[in-house]
Amino acid sequence: MSETPSETPKTPEIYKCCDNPQITYLAPVNINVDEKTIGTVDVWRCAVCKNIVGMPRIGDDEKWGVIISKLQKGKDKWKLVKLKQNGIIKFETIDEKILDLKIEDYKIVDDFHTSFLVEDHLNRAVEI
Repeated sequence: MSETPSETPKTPEIYKCCDNPQITYLAPVNINVDEKTIGTVDVWRCAVCKNIVGMPRIGDDEKWGVIISKLQKGKDKWKLVKLKQNGIIKFETIDEKILDLKIEDYKIVDDFHTSFLVEDHLNRAVEI
């Protein structure tokens, strides 16, 4: 019997957070309206470098966030986004309009939209 050398599967680039990525499930963040869960963000991280990872990949200057629209209803009320510490994010509404929303310290500054960082609400339900 001949043995074939075992090959270690290559980690896809999207998960390359460090030299030896070990991606594991971390926690959910439930999104609730009137105590009913309308969505969940599943959070994964690298057990080696402790960075939160996901698809698509986010930059070192970005964090995963959830934007909440006071103008929408139900499941369309929230969207998972990449937030920079400061700047402008192009936000597409359900009716396909593009809004420029201002970001300060990873938070949306707007009368009709708000946000929170996913990493601040692990294993919790967030009432929107």
